[in-house]
Amino acid sequence: MIRFQNITKIYPPNTVALENVSFDVDKKEFVSIVGKSGAGKTTLLKLLLAEEKPTKGRIFFDDQDVARIKAGNLPYLRRRIGAVFQDYKLLPSRNVYENVAYALEVIGASDSQIAKDVPEVLEIVGLTERANNFPAELSGGERQRAAIARALIHRPDVILADEPTGNLDPYHTSDILNLLLKIHQLGTTIILATHNKEIINSLRKRVITLEEGKVIRDEEKGRFIL
Repeated sequence: MIRFQNITKIYPPNTVALENVSFDVDKKEFVSIVGKSGAGKTTLLKLLLAEEKPTKGRIFFDDQDVARIKAGNLPYLRRRIGAVFQDYKLLPSRNVYENVAYALEVIGASDSQIAKDVPEVLEIVGLTERANNFPAELSGGERQRAAIARALIHRPDVILADEPTGNLDPYHTSDILNLLLKIHQLGTTIILATHNKEIINSLRKRVITLEEGKVIRDEEKGRFIL
């Protein structure tokens, strides 16, 4: 489904973020990418979203070379790849329902589709009772669940979660992890970038370890080892 093929990314003047990185991610797989800050985790995700282009190498998503997708077609790629970030990126002036609905509004979805899809996704993430609350009225865990709902609204094939628990306490961290596992069980591919040792060791799923931009370990049912 996803293939990183000999990827090198160099930022000017000469900062090597990734060096000759290669790995595949299969459909419906759950993969964690771990490493210290600056190891290249976020860069990998930006390359898959075509927010950055590799200096060398190629990235394929369902046999499409991501770097060669025309700008006008990138929104279609990004509807198939939902992204969740550490800082939520919610619109403060919109309530939970409106934040999730906005992702459909920008692609011209009908009112009837929005009225059908948004409540379904809010139920999946457990925010039905908070639909009319604004981000400032939510806990950190609830804000992250709202961000996950927004990423889910297009029914993407893949969810990219970039340090989604970085601002959360252990209780809400567990909550978000269980939600990602639930989404995975529904058939969605999950790529989780984190440096949270407890999360990785509890998952017992595939772990790709980055160090200074290089893959140093790729293990099924891996553990956090740095």
